[in-house]
Amino acid sequence: MPIATPEVYAEMLDRAKANEFAYPAINVTSSETLNAALRGFAEAESDGIIQVSTGGAEFASGTKVKDMVTGAVALAEFAHVVAEKYPVNIALHTDHCPKDKLDGYVRPLVAISQERVDRGLNPLFQSHMWDGSAVPLDENLKIAADLLDLTAKAKIILEIEVGVVGGEEDGVAHEINEKLYTSPEDYLKTVEALGAGEKGRYLVAATFGNVHGVYKPGNVKLRPEILKQGQDVVAEKLGLPAGSKPFDLVFHGGSGSLLEEIHEAVSYGVIKMNIDTDTQYAFTRPIVGHMFANYDGVLKVDGEVGNKKAYDPRSYLKAAEQGMAARIAQACEHLKSSGRMIAG
Repeated sequence: MPIATPEVYAEMLDRAKANEFAYPAINVTSSETLNAALRGFAEAESDGIIQVSTGGAEFASGTKVKDMVTGAVALAEFAHVVAEKYPVNIALHTDHCPKDKLDGYVRPLVAISQERVDRGLNPLFQSHMWDGSAVPLDENLKIAADLLDLTAKAKIILEIEVGVVGGEEDGVAHEINEKLYTSPEDYLKTVEALGAGEKGRYLVAATFGNVHGVYKPGNVKLRPEILKQGQDVVAEKLGLPAGSKPFDLVFHGGSGSLLEEIHEAVSYGVIKMNIDTDTQYAFTRPIVGHMFANYDGVLKVDGEVGNKKAYDPRSYLKAAEQGMAARIAQACEHLKSSGRMIAG
């Protein structure tokens, strides 16, 4: 299927919310990892989200070029062509973008999509993330409000972060402390600044102990009930029935989370869960296995010529794609609840 239109993406998110499941959002940095993501979603018979961080986009442009917009556009255009061969809906998203990179990443990409929309086309990306976790909340929300105005006009969904995800990702690091928990006041300020959808749709990456990086199960102290508290306090402010979930929530920093914690978070309105660390390993592990098993073929040992079939990148990237795809399919299964993730 073609990359999701704005209408299809909205329907995907609505379906997840109504049926209490979440889409894995898979970070990619190359055409090969993007192919793996597409394959994984297809094998799971699931719609999904593919996303590109600032560092991933810079890498994708080439280590000599190192231009974020160039890399992001290249991956998005590649996805628009290749995704048509798969029987699932795929949305394209850009991941964490801090304040100092907005003018060099998100704003130019929104402008590209606006130009496309003005010509009667669909936006290049379906959503973008503004990561204001490193600035005071009032400033975070002011920037978010300005961006929401731009993204709404370009038929794009905005993602924001309210609170702080600990650990490190793409060179952005935060301490692991009490700031990892979004407060009820934070949720209220968010809806006061951005509205409840009338100004444009947005996703909220609220924090409840999330940590980026690699942690064994049980080492990350999550408190999913914080998500419910936030939904409840905003529902009351908006005059919605008890149990309503006014926010579309995003789960960041999920490596090492217990499956029951993930399911609890999804039940409180999480419809998107970012996955990067696990899929990086799933992609790299088969390559390592190939190199160890074929060391005398990939290296010209003792003056020999090696084995061209062993050092042809296709020989190990094929296995890497398969390994990453399998991990994505597993993630789709884990994020199912009462609903179906199958393409609508």
